[in-house]
Amino acid sequence: MVGSNLRFNNFMVAAVIIFGIGFTMLFLNRNLVKKIIGFNFMDSGIFLFLASNGYIEDRISPIIQGGEVSVSNYINPIPAGLVLTGIVVSVSVTAVLLALTVRLYLRYHTLELDEIIAKARTEDEK
Repeated sequence: MVGSNLRFNNFMVAAVIIFGIGFTMLFLNRNLVKKIIGFNFMDSGIFLFLASNGYIEDRISPIIQGGEVSVSNYINPIPAGLVLTGIVVSVSVTAVLLALTVRLYLRYHTLELDEIIAKARTEDEK
């Protein structure tokens, strides 16, 4: 029973795996750029999950064609709209994170989080 569900939900399984890879990258790496890449992996997993939930086999896009107005013939457009909005937000957040990372590098000359914290503490003590 479980094997047959995995066969039909392979996009959702891939989305969970991609999210898990991003989650482990975010929490196990100490490099700030690798953390940002992990955050982007998590976003991609969420987008794939939403897009796979919005797809229904044998249905068409929600554009009325030939006078057909029955809701049962069309897919749900809301997940696609959420994915598009999420991509725009994700790109914006990534740009801000990269800009902050560049500023941190210019100030502390490292991208390792532990070293940045140690250098910031020594600055506070002075």
